[in-house]
Amino acid sequence: MTAQTKIAEIFETMEYGPAPESSGTAKEWLAQHNSKFGHFINGKWVVPTKGKWFDTKNPATGEVLGKVSLGTKTDVDNAVKAARKAQKSWAALEGFQRAKYLYAIARLIQKNSRLLAVIESLDNGKPIRETRDLDVNLAARHFYHHAGWAQILDTEFPGYEAYGVVGQVIPWNFPFLMLAWKIAPALAAGNTVVLKPAEPTPLTAVLFAELCEEAGLPPGVVNIVQGDGSTGAEIVKHPDINKIAFTGSTDVGRVIRNATAGTGKGLTLELGGKSPTIVFENADLDSAVEGVVDGIWFNQGEVCCAGSRLLLQEGIAEKMIAKLKERMTHMRVGSPLDKAIDMGAIISQEQYDKIDSMVKQGVREGATLVQPGKDSCPKGCFYPPTMLTNVQPASTVAQEEIFGPVVSVMTFRTPEEAVLLANNSRFGLAASIWSENINLALDVAPKIKAGVVWINSTNMFDAACGFGGYRESGFGREGGREGMYSYLKPSFLKSLPVYKENKAKLSAAKHTPAPVEGLANIDRTAKLYIGGKQARPDGAYSLGITDKKGKLLGQVGEGNRKDIRNAVEAAKKAEGWSKSAHHLRAQILYYIAENLSTRKDEFKKRIVQMTGVTPVAAAKEVDESIRRLFTYAAWADKYDGDVHYPPARLVSVAMKESVGILGLVCPDEAPLLGFVSLFAPAMAMGNRSVIIPSEKYPLSATDFYQIFDTSDVPAGVVNIVTGDRATLTKTLAEHDELDGLWYFGSDVSGSELVEKSSTGNLKRTWVNNGKQRDWLDRVEAEGEEFLRHAVEIKNVWIPYGE
Repeated sequence: MTAQTKIAEIFETMEYGPAPESSGTAKEWLAQHNSKFGHFINGKWVVPTKGKWFDTKNPATGEVLGKVSLGTKTDVDNAVKAARKAQKSWAALEGFQRAKYLYAIARLIQKNSRLLAVIESLDNGKPIRETRDLDVNLAARHFYHHAGWAQILDTEFPGYEAYGVVGQVIPWNFPFLMLAWKIAPALAAGNTVVLKPAEPTPLTAVLFAELCEEAGLPPGVVNIVQGDGSTGAEIVKHPDINKIAFTGSTDVGRVIRNATAGTGKGLTLELGGKSPTIVFENADLDSAVEGVVDGIWFNQGEVCCAGSRLLLQEGIAEKMIAKLKERMTHMRVGSPLDKAIDMGAIISQEQYDKIDSMVKQGVREGATLVQPGKDSCPKGCFYPPTMLTNVQPASTVAQEEIFGPVVSVMTFRTPEEAVLLANNSRFGLAASIWSENINLALDVAPKIKAGVVWINSTNMFDAACGFGGYRESGFGREGGREGMYSYLKPSFLKSLPVYKENKAKLSAAKHTPAPVEGLANIDRTAKLYIGGKQARPDGAYSLGITDKKGKLLGQVGEGNRKDIRNAVEAAKKAEGWSKSAHHLRAQILYYIAENLSTRKDEFKKRIVQMTGVTPVAAAKEVDESIRRLFTYAAWADKYDGDVHYPPARLVSVAMKESVGILGLVCPDEAPLLGFVSLFAPAMAMGNRSVIIPSEKYPLSATDFYQIFDTSDVPAGVVNIVTGDRATLTKTLAEHDELDGLWYFGSDVSGSELVEKSSTGNLKRTWVNNGKQRDWLDRVEAEGEEFLRHAVEIKNVWIPYGE
């Protein structure tokens, strides 16, 4: 065979030859440590307190790369003590000084990028091409970006301060990148860190700690404690850690939510996903095919935002599937250090078996298996690119996260049906939309319940653009301005007084009969307010409301579980409010303020009757309530999103969307102003509310029915259920159709009740942790803090250019 013939055959077959990356330097680095790695605590390397070790292996070969310390409670205690000791001085540094450290780390990551990439591939099994071109470069980008936030922190986040000591637990699928996502913003904000890498992938965290040493980072600012799930649990429950940041499975996220409930710790969770890729019939199918490849087979599908559900419009479904089958035959699975392969090794045999088991279950449920590369796939923890067609929306493989290189295919007819299928999931992390009609794509994107939406692209990430999910994909954002808020808290919180312990039990309270004494005027029992109408309570019981001297002022309905259900259903039907024009919301809030103003004497009198405050104090509360309505009417069409410019030919539009249906639990103090201060920002941002007014003084809220009725408020936008606060709060927190819950009750244990009870659907919660706000203080009770909790931020990525 001549050389010319051989070249011609190569061009015909397009076969790649091996392009191996040397592991020599990485092996030398392992040898320098005698392949044993301790913890990095207070700037020093320490051996485990009980001398226990575990192996870290190369998933592609089974080779033991080294032995790693198994962290114990004592190790975590020592790390937290070091972090606590370092935190005050670290936060006290001028932003410029912290920025210099972050900049130095970014430069050192770049200088050691090849070594980091090789070690990551050895330890994780992912292709060197991905660790080299994405993971390490994006990690450096995060430190550069957050060096900038450190520099301008005081001017961009006035009135905010660091949490303190942050505990961080990261997963094995992107070990080094997740470390950067967590540590960079935490340090920029002035926090110190105790981080636990995933048990299977600890090595790049060790190398990062060495880079921190080289950068001269002060001891205790970054601490790395190796270990397994028990080590992570010690971090989560440690009493001297102020915030937890976790990326991992939804099941573990629930455990963490439950463990931190009532502790006052900040919490962000980036959890699982079942992300849809929607391909319309007017899409560029060849580009969409590559989008599917990148969406599900990148990193062996071990990606929380993997495009594991492929939704095809019926007109192009067969053609698209045929193209994908052909493309799959050309995908190469092999050694992670081969620069010419597409997929490397699955992280472990356990994960391989889980993937295979779910694929077989999908076939048993009626799916058709497509695995054209199975026979050429290497032995061991290598799983071939897999497609399941003829999948039903209720199938296990359409609903449950597989976390492997498996895509489930379904079809749709109309854009409306595509949205219904896309949102038919308990997750809400990401989505990808493919259409040459940009109007269609931009119409569909806001309708998808996901924190990130890519248009004609997929798996685009940048430090300037927030990433995070809705629903059971977690809460909080990483990256950009919204990510910085995850590591900051309002400075005034530390000086708020704590409520005196309320001895009333937070378990289901028994019905309390109303007093039987007569009323001076015609008897009037305030009903519940559900769906724009006054409604009798399901239980047909009433509660008496008395003044300070015990005189009966009136009666309110005693709501129960069914009343909460009815209120949530009414709020669901009012979905149009979330889509309404921002100007319309502003006008209605102004109208509410106008109608309250005409009845201010009546509301002033009611406050005096219920609470016993002076008429002057009551008038001040009413006036401030009117002013607060004006404030949120003003914000309704001004709390806009942002446009981010990542270093690529795309823009990322950060859209501020309503959370959805919010539960609002009002304080007892300032019963009118507290009520207005919660429903007004929620309403301004397009949320529908189910409100539990003050338990002691609910009549200001029930008197408000008539104002809502005469202010053009659509039915179901505001729903009010009176009764026992603890019982109703628990019911709200457990309701899976509720998207978020704000708790400002005076029960010290109420915050724990809310956070524990909300783990079912991992709804967003905002609680007062037993601290009492001054509702007349506009710093504590008004403004952007309330607006931020009333919105979800969705980043929509839009490519541009020819």
